[in-house]
Order: sequence, then structure tokens, then C-alpha cells
Amino acid sequence: MTLPLIEDLHYYDPAKGHGLAHDPFNALVAPRPIGWISSRDKEGRLNLAPYSFFNALNYTPPIIGFSSQRWKDTVSNIEATGEFVWNLATRPLAEAMNQSSQTLPHGVSEFEFAGLTPLPCRQVNVPRVGESPVAMECRLLDIIRLKALDGRAVDGWLVLGQVVGVHIDRALIRNGVYQTAAAHPILRAGGLGAYAEITPEIMFDLPRVTATSWKS
Repeated sequence: MTLPLIEDLHYYDPAKGHGLAHDPFNALVAPRPIGWISSRDKEGRLNLAPYSFFNALNYTPPIIGFSSQRWKDTVSNIEATGEFVWNLATRPLAEAMNQSSQTLPHGVSEFEFAGLTPLPCRQVNVPRVGESPVAMECRLLDIIRLKALDGRAVDGWLVLGQVVGVHIDRALIRNGVYQTAAAHPILRAGGLGAYAEITPEIMFDLPRVTATSWKS
């Protein structure tokens, strides 16, 4: 099947402005998994915050990472303790996840503010969200300050963690396979309030192309 070329394109140089009503960057790279990160400071106070720049980065060992725009409590806590937990944000938890994004006074727990239950983990001294069906316990690998092309440091911080423990609701495992859509995960999908939900009916299978199946 031959697809038509797209010829009518809006082009812009980000350094010179996008020329649109709203910056499209977040909407173009979307939907994106949500980094719903729980952490604890050195005094034991809990923090829970969602990050829209998040993803899995390596299989073996399993590594995940998120980027924080500005040095926030989450990054400070992780630097101090070397630990954090990623919690899966689902449609039933969307409102609570949104509540946890509030800017609260330092030391005020987003768990309590959003009505969520902190449950202990096995490998790290940071709680997971008890209502979330999936959680990954992580130990800090690195915190990297991002830079621009000219070498200028920007106010963005990439946090990398190695997964040392995984919790999965057994109801989401069928015949030994985790059912992604059954959890109804939500993703960031553009603007300030735009989200997407993964549901079973939107899933599809696409056989992977191999060198032997390709024909010129």
C-alpha cells in the first residue's frame, strides 16, 4: 500500500517561536506514560507527584526515568535517599493523581491530600500507592542536569532509577501475560488537561517485520 506524501506542513524553529495559539510540543510527543513518583525525604516525610516526561529506558537491568522541570521535592528526596517508586496511574485513579499534582507546602503529604494509601515496599523505604495496581520499586542510578546545544544548563533534571522490585495486581495477569489494557492506564495527551485512556477495544496486534519477510 502506497500512502500519500504530506505536503502542506507547518514548520517552525523552536528557538524563534511556533507561531500557533499554543506550543504544540507536548501534544506532538503524545500520548506519554505518566511518571507517578512516590518518594520520602530524610526526615521520613512522604511526597507523591506525577511527571509527564517519563518512560522505560532499558530491559536488563530494567531502568526507568523521568524528567523534572525545576528542582522539585521529588528530585531532592531521591537525591537524599537514593530511592523512589513508580506507581501506575489508571482511569479510576485519575482524579487522585491530579490532586497529587498540587503544589503543597514542603512536608505536606500528597498521599493524605489525595486520599491515597501509602503501603510499604519490600526493597526500598518508600511506600507505593496502595490503590494502584502496578508499582516499581527503584534505586537511584543518576540525576543528570539537562543542557542546551550551546552547553547552557537548563532547569530540567533527568532522574534514572533501576527497578529492584515490581508489584502487579494478580487480576491483571492472564495465562502468565500482563494485560496492559485491563488496567485502564492513562497517559498525557497534549494540553494542560488532556489525557488518554488505554482500553481493550483500542488495542491491536501488529506482527513484527523481519529481514526474511521483507521484499524489495
